[in-house]
Amino acid sequence: MILLGVNIDHCATLRQARYRESGRACGGNVEPDPVTLAVEAERAGADGITVHLREDRRHIQERDVWRLRETIATRLNLEMACTPAMTEFALKLKPDSVCLVPENRREVTTEGGLDVVGSEDRVRAVVEAMRSGGIATSLFISPDEPQIELSALLKSPWIELHTGAYAEAYDSSQRQAQFDRLRRGAALAHQLGLVVNAGHGINYVNIAEVRTVPHLHELNIGHSIMARALFTGIEEAVRELKARMN
Repeated sequence: MILLGVNIDHCATLRQARYRESGRACGGNVEPDPVTLAVEAERAGADGITVHLREDRRHIQERDVWRLRETIATRLNLEMACTPAMTEFALKLKPDSVCLVPENRREVTTEGGLDVVGSEDRVRAVVEAMRSGGIATSLFISPDEPQIELSALLKSPWIELHTGAYAEAYDSSQRQAQFDRLRRGAALAHQLGLVVNAGHGINYVNIAEVRTVPHLHELNIGHSIMARALFTGIEEAVRELKARMN
């Protein structure tokens, strides 16, 4: 059984489009509420809730994350940049897990994997801090051998393979090459003792192939679920994707 982590960032994106200047994250006429959405996603079978608290607070706010920590019944996975400020926040929050991701203010959503090789000391410091705090760490990386091998050496128990290049190549001649790259990466990570998660660009169509990547433990999916929920509601969107995953 592959687990499903539902990323609710874009529920907050919709809220911020109208209420960014209000200074409020919930209550009164502020809508939609990401925490309510998370609870409904859990009711439909989500195995965890994922949020990315970005430096520019473009969608998820600190208030959202604290409310999620107090409210949800499954697992809270915090995506975060490798910065002292976010490390301090995570150690106070105590999420069930953190996923270290690259962060670029110009991007709409996280593009590309974390360069563990190019920022080894910074990543090691955060991984060790999380381990000391009793928080499991995942590294959001491209499915390339050097990144995977160093992730294992840094003793990060999990990795999340970035599936964006595969998703972008889905309708092109590069699809098979990118899929084979994912399969090799997952096999190597498993061989090195890493728990293998994946995410980015996974949807209701390409899931049929993604789910055949070996050793998958969990998929973190946000945009496609939010898009489907506009037409079916969040509970049906989650139920359908979980059925297609497994």
